[in-house]
Amino acid sequence: MGIINVTPDSFYDGGRRLDSADAIAHGTGLVEAGADIIDIGGESTRPGARPVSAAEELERVLPVIRGLRREVNVPISIDTYKAPVAQAALNEGADIVNDISALRFDPQMAVLLAAESVPVVLMHMQGTPQTMQAEPRYNDVLREVHDFLAARVGFALDAGIERENIIIDPGIGFGKNLSHNLTLLRHLPALASMGYPLLVGASRKTFIGKIIDGEPDERLEGSLAAAVAAVFGGAQIVRVHDVRETRKAVRVADAVRLGMPGAQGVARG
Repeated sequence: MGIINVTPDSFYDGGRRLDSADAIAHGTGLVEAGADIIDIGGESTRPGARPVSAAEELERVLPVIRGLRREVNVPISIDTYKAPVAQAALNEGADIVNDISALRFDPQMAVLLAAESVPVVLMHMQGTPQTMQAEPRYNDVLREVHDFLAARVGFALDAGIERENIIIDPGIGFGKNLSHNLTLLRHLPALASMGYPLLVGASRKTFIGKIIDGEPDERLEGSLAAAVAAVFGGAQIVRVHDVRETRKAVRVADAVRLGMPGAQGVARG
């Protein structure tokens, strides 16, 4: 899943894609680089980010969705927790809704998704983007994230969202410190075993910078390591800024995990 942030304040690429033509060109480049899904967001969810109105969000994302829908055939995801934004995006050709609130912030989102019968990403977050990194605390981060996701899946099913349309995301970096993030990545199989496709987004996030002592533009190698760890842990989707590099790393990870078709062991004498 390749990322397009049509925002002035995202932590890594804020301001780079505010012009819709630039964002569309970037999206077509991501697909050419091997993206299977494009995720478009019009509101930054970095720690402390300013909320924006649905109208402002729509002004940012709709031209990009329209333009990309004409240019690419891969699924387009809209990264929003607002039902009006999701509805307009779906009307313009988006295929997936990526909701960081797991259907909690807008009571109409579940109703919409049940009616539209489209895939939805349910993500764990402690607090809100404005508060989530103010001393996040857990007694057992893996158990609490697992139980939260199980509860939100149950809510979605009760709302009429089909089981096959549900994707789960542990929310790396959303209300978690370094230790929490590493614990979740280490124990991803416990979340993958819930039986829903698992999405992991660790690309260029702060916890990687803390490990390698690097700013966002210096975190490529750390992001590739995190993506490979996610794949080994059972992630079926990795949400990334650097599609070409990540795709190569994941191909090697998959070859190690699953073997190459037709590959035979070589005996050495």
